[in-house]
Amino acid sequence: MRPLKHIRVIEMGTYITGPAAAMHLADLGADVIKVERPGEGDPFRAFKGGLYSPHFQTYNRNKRSIALDTRKADDLALFQDLIASADVFIQNFRPGVAEKLGAGEEDLRRINPRLIYCAISGFGTSGPARDRPTYDTVAQAASGFLRLVTPPTNPRVIGPALADAVTGHYAATGILAALLERGATGKGTRLDISMLEAMCHFNLDSFTHYYSAGEVMGPLSRPVVSQSYTFECADGKWVAIHMSSPPKFWEGFLEATGQTQLLTDPRFAQRLERIKHQDDLIAIMTPVFKTKPREAWCAALEAAEVPYSPAYDADEALEDPQAVHLGIKVTAQHPTMGQYTTVRAPYSFAGQTDAEVCPPPTLDQHGEDIRAEMRARKAG
Repeated sequence: MRPLKHIRVIEMGTYITGPAAAMHLADLGADVIKVERPGEGDPFRAFKGGLYSPHFQTYNRNKRSIALDTRKADDLALFQDLIASADVFIQNFRPGVAEKLGAGEEDLRRINPRLIYCAISGFGTSGPARDRPTYDTVAQAASGFLRLVTPPTNPRVIGPALADAVTGHYAATGILAALLERGATGKGTRLDISMLEAMCHFNLDSFTHYYSAGEVMGPLSRPVVSQSYTFECADGKWVAIHMSSPPKFWEGFLEATGQTQLLTDPRFAQRLERIKHQDDLIAIMTPVFKTKPREAWCAALEAAEVPYSPAYDADEALEDPQAVHLGIKVTAQHPTMGQYTTVRAPYSFAGQTDAEVCPPPTLDQHGEDIRAEMRARKAG
């Protein structure tokens, strides 16, 4: 269940992209040691005050923390010992910063030629935008993705830090590929990945439509074609429906909602007509769904075999019977911070899921243990 249990990762990451990449490896069993600045640590720790914000907790479970100031000789020496013991190093500084901290690739490669060195940047390691500061919204916008998730009227940025999380996921995938290559060649390598490149790849569907069909997609392009809807119900809760292309889903939808007269309406008789007239259908169905509570609509849609789900908020989703059955929500106890609740990794290996999770570490929580390990390693 922990295929990376023999892999050690040294993460010198901040905010999301680097920590997210390391978290994915930790979820697969890697021993991830997070190197942080003494006194303050990863800036995400204090995003809402204190040193254990929910922002920090999100991307730092299953890790150990040690506080090191690599500008000091003793701490730099210990950092180098950690690198000598490692398989992977991850950093997400702006180009040139790692070198100032004694964590550039050339420095670390001299210590450990087999090291997989992963450098995550905003716009890449060269080019006119190389040194521009980059955060999630900037990468979403530069990749063409932001326009696809921004309301066409009264525009404002919405949703989670998708570019950050996506980049971390791509970085973890690249690291796994590099580890496989090292297994064949015995040599380490450098992996560079930028938020711009990651989000452009994530936005592949949009570019394919443009270069293949000349279509510039907008926020409604995909949901119109896929016949996706969300409606508010009588109790103020929401339900989501995705009918796609099979006629049976459209017919079941009309049966479930008692609107079978629309079967002969020329605006909706064929899928392509329904695509053209989605706004008309929304206008018809919006008051219909406000006549019953969500639970009643879910029962009717399920009986008619329509693809649907309650549109949950975070306080509901993990209490759904299917989520409970799968054991998606897991808890653990931190020795000083109390109970920690999170979502387990989504993998099942040989039919088994890993429900054990280590809470995110407090700053330097494992410093003494890691120092003792390094002393024993050098002595042995």
